[in-house]
Amino acid sequence: MPFVAYATMPKFPDEWAQWRVVLAHDWLVGMRGGERVLEILAEGFPSAPIVTLLARPDALSPRLRHRTIHTSFLQRWPRVHRYYRALLPLFPLAVERLQLPPADLVLSTSHCAIKAVRPPPSAAHVCYCFTPMRYVWSFRREYLGSIGQHVAAPLIHLLQRWDVATAARVDRFVTLSRHVRHRIWDFYERDATVVYPPADLDFFTPTHEAPTATPEPYDLVVAALVPYKRVDLAIRACNHLRRNLRVVGTGSEERRLRRLAGPTVQFLGRVDDPTLRELYRHCRCLIFPGEEDFGLAPVEAQACGRPVVAYGRGGATESVVNGVTGLWFSEPTEESLIETLQRFDRTPWDPVRIRRNAERFSIQSFVDGLHAVLRECMEERQRNECSRP
Repeated sequence: MPFVAYATMPKFPDEWAQWRVVLAHDWLVGMRGGERVLEILAEGFPSAPIVTLLARPDALSPRLRHRTIHTSFLQRWPRVHRYYRALLPLFPLAVERLQLPPADLVLSTSHCAIKAVRPPPSAAHVCYCFTPMRYVWSFRREYLGSIGQHVAAPLIHLLQRWDVATAARVDRFVTLSRHVRHRIWDFYERDATVVYPPADLDFFTPTHEAPTATPEPYDLVVAALVPYKRVDLAIRACNHLRRNLRVVGTGSEERRLRRLAGPTVQFLGRVDDPTLRELYRHCRCLIFPGEEDFGLAPVEAQACGRPVVAYGRGGATESVVNGVTGLWFSEPTEESLIETLQRFDRTPWDPVRIRRNAERFSIQSFVDGLHAVLRECMEERQRNECSRP
């Protein structure tokens, strides 16, 4: 989805300036939700180098583009940012060969392999885990297809074993939702502290105009156009109901989704920040059709005072209050979404209550929640250092 740069940053704890920190991220080839989190951490630790498998600086925000970035040997491959996902079998080797500079704390932000990085001697390692290695656990079928996941089964098994074994290199796991916390326990048998990711509540604000001021009411989807986002459900439902739908985002599924779309569906591609805010402000509702780890788009829409129709599983059930700030549909089917959209039209919505719910997900709340974990981990590290002979 399009990237909205944070206009303001929170107050960072004074302790953060006292720690030698290395930031680690899977890859840096664009600005999406994970990179938003990394940008805040980079601002909070302005001297921290960033370690990653590969980077495309021209696709990053200025706050990240000008940082010291260390990459793996994959960076030397021509145009690797175009096909890096196909190099999944090489990720373990690339991570194992990464050499980190001396540090007191390694803070990794990971949905794939970087949580397996080896921290320097005596350094603490805290991982903000968006999800355990997405391509080999929860979304194998979506990325590989039903045939591909069977063909690749031996490789997937090896990657799963490596992923579980290297979880021991993390001292503390933090994650973005209770939904993913359960997943971390199921796969790693490790507990995790939930710290919800931040939305820019200073930028995403309600409009003073009536939401019906636009000539034609429309529903909105804001998502990367990839299989597990299930944008096809929103398109099919709006085709059937002849509802106007605007789709923001690009991705590998775009061609297929365009073929699926009827005359009431409009693809907008990437949009700039003010345009995205106006789309949120004036939409009838945001449709969030996939099972997500968390999902910032529902929070951003609610911050603009607009309700959300979301699949009733995953992180959206933690950000959308069913019947108050939106509705959940119960099954990942066109029929279930159609019924919920019809019910949505019969339900009154209060923009003030919707905005108030979004205020739980501020940048300051994210920093304060993460700091509590970091401080505890660093205090434990100091006690261990003092106890050594």
